[in-house]
Amino acid sequence: MSEINQKVARQAVQERYGEIATSESAGCGGPSGCCGGGAAQSLEESTANLGYSPEDLATLPEGANLGLGCGNPQALASLLEGETVVDLGSGAGIDCLLAARRVGPSGRVIGIDMTTAMLEKARSHADQAKAGNVEFRLGEIEHLPVGDGQVDVIISNCVINLSTDKPQVFREAYRVLRQGGRLAIWDTVALTQLPDEIKQDLDLYTSCLAGATPRDELQAMLVGAGFKDVRITPADLSKTFIEDWAPGHRIEDYVVSAAIEAVK
Repeated sequence: MSEINQKVARQAVQERYGEIATSESAGCGGPSGCCGGGAAQSLEESTANLGYSPEDLATLPEGANLGLGCGNPQALASLLEGETVVDLGSGAGIDCLLAARRVGPSGRVIGIDMTTAMLEKARSHADQAKAGNVEFRLGEIEHLPVGDGQVDVIISNCVINLSTDKPQVFREAYRVLRQGGRLAIWDTVALTQLPDEIKQDLDLYTSCLAGATPRDELQAMLVGAGFKDVRITPADLSKTFIEDWAPGHRIEDYVVSAAIEAVK
């Protein structure tokens, strides 16, 4: 990225999500970044709007849902019992814990996050949920602490847009997937090239907006990493909650949430 210095952007992301992890009011009403609904909605309502069922949400320990997503990746992935799953940017653990229930005791879920405070939070939630098939590792999504060809499914929820080197993220995802493994993520996608005033706004970058990639560029990144059967499906209804992420910027004219799927 040329609009915002990469080092500055990475540090800002780490600081913002560290603050969210340690804030008692994190989520849609707190100092959140990506957020599934407007401030007028409850955390439960906004998360339900992203495709999480009340039954799933009821199984989560308090605090595992910070309202930071823009979709439901573990549902998109159609996870099977016994599969190994990696979550890029696992946060407080919501998608890891739900994925762990789907893959069962014979499966395995690995959450990767670069924020120590988030890892501590997620590990506590896994202990509370007695999820013995989940582990959380400190690492960057551009340099995954996972061996080659060990993973069946990679999920992620509104995180890759925060990376300053997205092609490297997809190369790493390809590396750790087994042949036939699949990518199932939700992320923000730009409908067109973003105006300079948005691209240069560090607050909008850490809020999952200024780092959104145009759909054709995203497709090229995935194909360039080696993926096939790439599908990027924008969710037009997401404009209704993205509008609330940055009031006054008309950001919903430029960015939507999208389901992104691909196969190795």
